[in-house]
Amino acid sequence: MKFFRAYDIEVIKLKEGKHEFSFDIDDAFLTNFEDNHIVNKGNLKVDLHLSKEANLINALFDIKGKVELTCDRSLELYDQELSTEQKILYKYGPEEVEIDEDIIMITRDTPSINVAQLIYEFIILAVPAKKIHPDYRDEMDEDDFDAEGEVVYRSGDQEEEESSDEPDTDTEDKTDPRWEALKNLKKKD
Repeated sequence: MKFFRAYDIEVIKLKEGKHEFSFDIDDAFLTNFEDNHIVNKGNLKVDLHLSKEANLINALFDIKGKVELTCDRSLELYDQELSTEQKILYKYGPEEVEIDEDIIMITRDTPSINVAQLIYEFIILAVPAKKIHPDYRDEMDEDDFDAEGEVVYRSGDQEEEESSDEPDTDTEDKTDPRWEALKNLKKKD
């Protein structure tokens, strides 16, 4: 696409040393991705610092700005500040392939690298897991954030059982009559 060509960096023309690039990210950028249901509005600035060496290119992405999110609690829209730094290492090799999430292999004759998808992924990774509107953050206790994995709801019966200090002997002595019939069968053998 023509839109993504603006995020091409012609690495073949770069000399060894440090290089800086800057990109402005807006709504038009964010809506060009298929899975833009998390973030589709925002205003961010990306400063890309490249360090080209003989066998690799070290890329540092510094992303700062605001994105519009939907609150998980109230479903209201709000602006969330984002700030993230991510590193990618481009290594020269025999073929173009992604080795892992931080290392990408390119050939020596690769004319350019496109950083649009990486920028989008870094923005998505910077979005907090729990999206809470600033108006509701003060109402929440620190325990609300640390309560993951704990029991949140209980029935009234459980609370009554836990509050009594004496063991309930009535329930221990009573046995379901169906079990009594089975015990009688076992005794006959």
